Amino acid sequence: MAAGPGPSVDTPKSKKRVDYWGPLIAVSLAMFVVSINSALMNVAVPAIVAEFDTTVTVIQGAISFYSLVLGALILPGGTLPAIYEVRRVMTAALIVYAGGTLLAALSWNVVVLTIGWSLIMGIGAAVLLPLTYTVLMFSYEADNRATALGLLAGVSAVGAAVGPIFGGAVTTYASWRWGFALELVVVGATFVFVRYVSPGRLTDTRRSLDLGGAVLSIAGATALVTGFLLSGKYGWLLARRPFSVSGVQFNPFGTSPAIWFLGLGLLTLAAFVQYERRMERAGRSPLVPLGVLTNSRFLSGVATYSVRSVVMAGFMFVVPVYLQSALGHTAFEAGLAMLPYSLATLLFSTVTTGWRASLSPKTLVQAGIACMGLGLILLYGQTSPEQTIRGMAIPMAFVGTGLGLLMGQIVNMTLSAVPTANYAEASGVLNASSSMGFSLGTAVVGSVLLGRFYGSVVDGVLQARGETVSVEQRIELVLALEDTAETATEATQQAFLAQLTPTERRLLEGIFETAMVDAQQAALLLLALFVLLLLVVSTFLPRQVPETDESSEPLELAQEPTSDSSEAAVDD
Repeated sequence: MAAGPGPSVDTPKSKKRVDYWGPLIAVSLAMFVVSINSALMNVAVPAIVAEFDTTVTVIQGAISFYSLVLGALILPGGTLPAIYEVRRVMTAALIVYAGGTLLAALSWNVVVLTIGWSLIMGIGAAVLLPLTYTVLMFSYEADNRATALGLLAGVSAVGAAVGPIFGGAVTTYASWRWGFALELVVVGATFVFVRYVSPGRLTDTRRSLDLGGAVLSIAGATALVTGFLLSGKYGWLLARRPFSVSGVQFNPFGTSPAIWFLGLGLLTLAAFVQYERRMERAGRSPLVPLGVLTNSRFLSGVATYSVRSVVMAGFMFVVPVYLQSALGHTAFEAGLAMLPYSLATLLFSTVTTGWRASLSPKTLVQAGIACMGLGLILLYGQTSPEQTIRGMAIPMAFVGTGLGLLMGQIVNMTLSAVPTANYAEASGVLNASSSMGFSLGTAVVGSVLLGRFYGSVVDGVLQARGETVSVEQRIELVLALEDTAETATEATQQAFLAQLTPTERRLLEGIFETAMVDAQQAALLLLALFVLLLLVVSTFLPRQVPETDESSEPLELAQEPTSDSSEAAVDD
């Protein structure tokens, strides 16, 4: 029989509450530090470029490599708790993450920074992210489980919003290196609470790592993420510009390299599913059991969660860019503007978990989606050069409220659809699909925002000069502007503007402002369409949280007879 959640209702009430909520504290700290990490790096790009005397493109490459490592390893990383003891897996992942953080903080060149941040921290994050859900699924049950998962979602949202504030402050008033140093402090605090996580395994059946499945999943995810990363610059189908590797151009039939990587990724993942089916038929242990991959209730939750990731990735990309590029706010001020969204997410993801006694989880999810759509439409209506951070508070709160209602239910609904013994694999699949969704959302919405912006700038300059050009010439001008913007630092931009007359500067400022407002409105409308798609996908969700084999009963993990530190129950 499969093992199940750790705490038992028969445990004496004299046990401390920290013993019961310790696992939640541990995974919340881990989620927080991973959430602020990417925001910290994005804010610190100009400072790192200046210190290492490199280019923005090189640092953006390191950021893309981090996304690649995370997306490629998150599925096999998420399945490790099904093979090894949960506490040991979390401890090892934290050690790896801490090692990468220390190396990034002490890095003396771009290569060392890339190894520490992109590679080592990416590996640690790929294990920690799915592990957070797995730990909460077996540590709690019923309403406490929903509350814990909702709080974790809120922590993630707060981390994403606090990241720019935190990163902007340390980069401006100290050094970007202190950002990584303070991450180490949070990791150290996480170690304190890891001891409350059960030391057992999810099942008492010994398993080995499915190396073939791991290789196929890594190859498929790597190809997909690479395709998403290349799509913005080189186009989705037809090549916007030549793509060369070591001097060899690769644009067969005039196509973009993105479509080839995406096709390769989909074919590889299809081969992965077939390989897993053969492994299970042969009586061996697949990386992901076939029952997980064919569970309709689980897959409906994965689809909903993934489309939600597309929406939120696009939202978290376009709003800070707009605030800083069009309205002239600092990264710190952009983070403050995101706070109503984050706080509303935290509030509604935790306080609404008990509402399912009166409303079905599916109803709460769909109400949340409606709130997200309303918030985006309100932001669209406000978008103008006169828009203020204070005026954005209500729309941002609506988006956060909607996300909180959704996240307070969706993870619990999705993972509860699988047997307890498969929590780790299911969490890996859920997080892998979410990672793909984030990459897709950033690529699609980001390309629309920036493409519309650069095109509008070119059109505005041509119109101001009274000139007309062919379609091909316009495309060349847009690409040239994109390339310049990618490599220009703040110093070079200011040096360029200093060469212009006051009239020319005012003209360019007006063109840039109008172009960014137009681009922001286009991006917000696209996000609203994705929200509509999210609403359609959510119709396939079950009305209630599914009850599987033993998931409704608090059972013990299969564990060694050396520790019982996580067997306490809360005094309700």
